[in-house]
Amino acid sequence: METAETAAPAAVIVAIDGPSGTGKSSTSKAVAAQLGLSYLDTGAQYRAITWWMVHNGIDLTDPGAIADAAGKPGIVSGTDPLAPTITVDGADVSGPIRTTEVTSKVSAVSAVPEVRTRITELQRWIAESAEKGIVVEGRDIGTTVLPDADLKIFLTASPEARAARRSGELKGADVKATQEALIKRDAADSSRKTSPLAKADDAVEVDTTELTLQQVIECVVTLVEEKRAEK
Repeated sequence: METAETAAPAAVIVAIDGPSGTGKSSTSKAVAAQLGLSYLDTGAQYRAITWWMVHNGIDLTDPGAIADAAGKPGIVSGTDPLAPTITVDGADVSGPIRTTEVTSKVSAVSAVPEVRTRITELQRWIAESAEKGIVVEGRDIGTTVLPDADLKIFLTASPEARAARRSGELKGADVKATQEALIKRDAADSSRKTSPLAKADDAVEVDTTELTLQQVIECVVTLVEEKRAEK
């Protein structure tokens, strides 16, 4: 029989939002692994459905065609933070979804309401199924997908810092071009009518510009542990 001292930590749902290059993925995976939580990269799901549409010749200039195809691909996300996976119709697409072709088209696909409805339902189901709790990272998790999340965090950073990080990830990419692409993506995601990129009113904002990744991780771990203690 468990006592108060030996009881498992309370399950918590943690929403981490913010634009690209703020350290969302690295932070989310590390926090989930450290605290024994599941992990979900929601952006990978939008990349996956975009990859499927490109792969299947869907006209991505036609929102109607995108909407009609939104329910067709079978997307499965593995939630182990140490080895997250994503498959489409049984095929591993963790590599193909990171291509520049997919990156350049994901905003257009993810702006279509039918796509967001489909993926949002999938994300909610995964979060609700996580017995020990989960860290869910994306752009509209705290505002739209999981508005009742136990803890909401919004990561920010200067455009310069984000571009430097992202170009480092992209192995030698042009920092200025990367910064312009990030700003363009932010504008598209923040201005879309359905579930725009936005900070939830009750989110804790963490500016990562001057912080190391380890400092960001420690900050978020502390916030999660405080929330667990309250439950």
